[in-house]
Amino acid sequence: MKIIETPLPGVLIIEPQRFGDQRGFFLETYRQSLFGELGIGTFHQDNHSRSARGVLRGLHYQLHQPQGKLVRVACGAVFDVAVDVRGGSPTFGQWYGATLDDERMRMMYIPPGFAHGFVVLSERADFIYKCTDYYHPASEQGIAWNDPGIGIDWPLDDVTLSDKDRQNPRLDAQPAERLPLYTWDGA
Repeated sequence: MKIIETPLPGVLIIEPQRFGDQRGFFLETYRQSLFGELGIGTFHQDNHSRSARGVLRGLHYQLHQPQGKLVRVACGAVFDVAVDVRGGSPTFGQWYGATLDDERMRMMYIPPGFAHGFVVLSERADFIYKCTDYYHPASEQGIAWNDPGIGIDWPLDDVTLSDKDRQNPRLDAQPAERLPLYTWDGA
């Protein structure tokens, strides 16, 4: 696997090695020893969502049970985004985005303390992600997908949102107690 660091420390692009022939292909999407070397904790939950073109899910994070997420697309294409929402972080409010699709099979790791979202670019997409903690509805928080203070350059303007995501506040309107704190471990 090839590991690519992004401008946001801890947010990684992972390119698995793909082996293919006339029968199809094979690739390894997770190896505990490799991810452990990267400082990524163990995963406790796998999720799979299917969405149509233009569906935007996010920007979500969990406050009291923060989740790191290893995300990938099994079918289709999405533009995937991580936003640093950790109070006191040197990269607070900055975002990174990448296209994930079923051709290149790239994955992204989003550490705990980052908001996450994606928009579907293909007619439909199957989005699969591993989480370092369990989903905890009472801890779920959200940030507006189109927050001008963050300025995400989404590749689509006409998006479909859930009612809940439509009500997410801007980052500067989110009370400090609803944001995770940045902790620097000296490493």
